[in-house]
Amino acid sequence: MDLQETLAGAHPGRFWTDLGDGRIRCDVCPRHCKLHAGQRGLCFVRASDGQSIRLTTYGRSSGFCVDPVEKKPLNHFLPGTPILSFGTAGCNLTCAFCQNWGISKAREFDRLSDRASPEAIAEAAMRAGCRSVAFTYNDPVIFHEYAVDVAQACHALGVHTVAVTAGYVCAEPRVEFYRHMDAANVDLKAFTEAFYRKICTGALEPVKETLVYLKRETNVWFEITTLLIPGENDSEAELEELTSWVAGELGADVPVHFSAFHPDWKMTDKPHTPPATLRRAREIARRNGLRYAYVGNVHDPEYDSTYCHACGELLIGRDWYQLSSWNLDAEGRCRRCGARCAGVFEARPGSWGRRRMPVRIAA
Repeated sequence: MDLQETLAGAHPGRFWTDLGDGRIRCDVCPRHCKLHAGQRGLCFVRASDGQSIRLTTYGRSSGFCVDPVEKKPLNHFLPGTPILSFGTAGCNLTCAFCQNWGISKAREFDRLSDRASPEAIAEAAMRAGCRSVAFTYNDPVIFHEYAVDVAQACHALGVHTVAVTAGYVCAEPRVEFYRHMDAANVDLKAFTEAFYRKICTGALEPVKETLVYLKRETNVWFEITTLLIPGENDSEAELEELTSWVAGELGADVPVHFSAFHPDWKMTDKPHTPPATLRRAREIARRNGLRYAYVGNVHDPEYDSTYCHACGELLIGRDWYQLSSWNLDAEGRCRRCGARCAGVFEARPGSWGRRRMPVRIAA
């Protein structure tokens, strides 16, 4: 199917401007792609029909899977519960180290094997016993209209919604998008403009604006992940600056995850991140006042568990994605000293564990 046929049946997009010169500007992300009729944006999924922007992947997915919520990663949002995860195709960044490049860099729509309406996704989450649905694998800001409609369908059935995103989005769609989200994990890829420009062909400042917006203007529970790449964004000076900024602008209670890089896509010349680097990053974060700092993509139960910021008690033990202990009361307080642990908790944790269960949703 050529693009004109695709556009004829594509979903109307929001957030665009007619430039009056035959081009339509997409206003979803800071790239502001200016498109003639029949052209796609860099994300590949938003395209111009000459009169508006159309979303070409509405209702189409690269697959559905039930995961532990900790895999997003979210350590302080309904721990132990299952979450129905899905993505579409494309991305509005071009990160050379992309760990999901088979999906985010997809240019063939035959990869989008599953079709599902928003209502079908919400109902599938309910049937699978999922407390939440996650927009993940590729960035949901580029399939904004589909994500928002799915979120509304989920909320109608009492299912929570989670965005796993790089936070690279413009102000107006940001407001609408997060109005429909209950939680988010924002990928803060580095803390220099040079990294974003050179390796992601993006910019840091809009991501910082998203994080500040989430903290100051919403009730969305959010956590931050930084993939540490040897020699690129793992210097002590950069980690000092990043964690000091998070503590000062977002507060001590925002959890941060430092994850291990593995060579992938266009960055195969870098080594795996040493576990010692992750531990050092966590120690810097703690020294700069962040109460909850974790390591990821490595087996480290000690540094992936949650401790009381007041008395040091082990609150939530984790071994990979399996909860090994739980010492919070029904109000999310430490059972030893009564200090409140920041997050969204219930009286009892879930028991989903490490399981990963693919799900097929009928069209």
